[in-house]
Amino acid sequence: MKITVIGAGAMGGATVEGMIRSDAFRNEDITVADPVQTVVDRFAKLGVNATTNNQTAAQGADVVMVCVKPWLVETVLKDIAPVLDAQRQLLVVIAAGVSSSKIQEWLPQCPPLVLCIPNIAIAQLASVTFLVPCGDIAPQQTEQVKHIFEALGTVVLTDEQHLAAGTTLASCGIAYAMRYVRAASEGGVELGFKADQAKDIVLQTMLGAVRLLQASGMHPEQAIDLVTTPGGVTIKGLNEMEHAGFTSAVIRGLKAGAK
Repeated sequence: MKITVIGAGAMGGATVEGMIRSDAFRNEDITVADPVQTVVDRFAKLGVNATTNNQTAAQGADVVMVCVKPWLVETVLKDIAPVLDAQRQLLVVIAAGVSSSKIQEWLPQCPPLVLCIPNIAIAQLASVTFLVPCGDIAPQQTEQVKHIFEALGTVVLTDEQHLAAGTTLASCGIAYAMRYVRAASEGGVELGFKADQAKDIVLQTMLGAVRLLQASGMHPEQAIDLVTTPGGVTIKGLNEMEHAGFTSAVIRGLKAGAK
């Protein structure tokens, strides 16, 4: 399967890096298009096809992924429209807030369409990727796109109504998790650890929490109860965080991101 990614910024570049890292793709089947020559040169050195010409990149691909800033989607789609083949290609648009109706308005001869929101952990094959099949796309075509992103992490099939919520929970959410890492690391420095050591301790602790919850299926509060003892330091720390509005701040941040 030949895959083209148009736009190799933070998200598009991470997606290509993930494909290169995964065993599910061949480098010669991956094409990257970006207007910046240094970006093109970087990906060419990694062994994939790379060009500054969007039409050249889109022509002949089985799957065309458009991964640019939302305000550039219309321009890019209209640029590649003359070379798109709605009968044999699939179109994946990775751009927050761009609706399927707008895409189909810009592309009257739109190929079968999937809206897609991954997160930047896709470069490490650890993304949570939301997929929205649009219009009359066939089930086997949806499966094709799903198969691509399952090689790059976890896939959630959803509807367009829930895509904004998925974006804030997982795509923006990875930044929220990193903010916790930063805060806990700074706390570790205040407690007497060197900065790098504090960060490593926090990262391993988060990894342990994730693996414990995934393996056990426990609700987080159930797992918390395992490490809180009456009058102990853990419950004192948790209560101080709640006094400062920890849970409320997380929920409010997520809701703000979904607006």
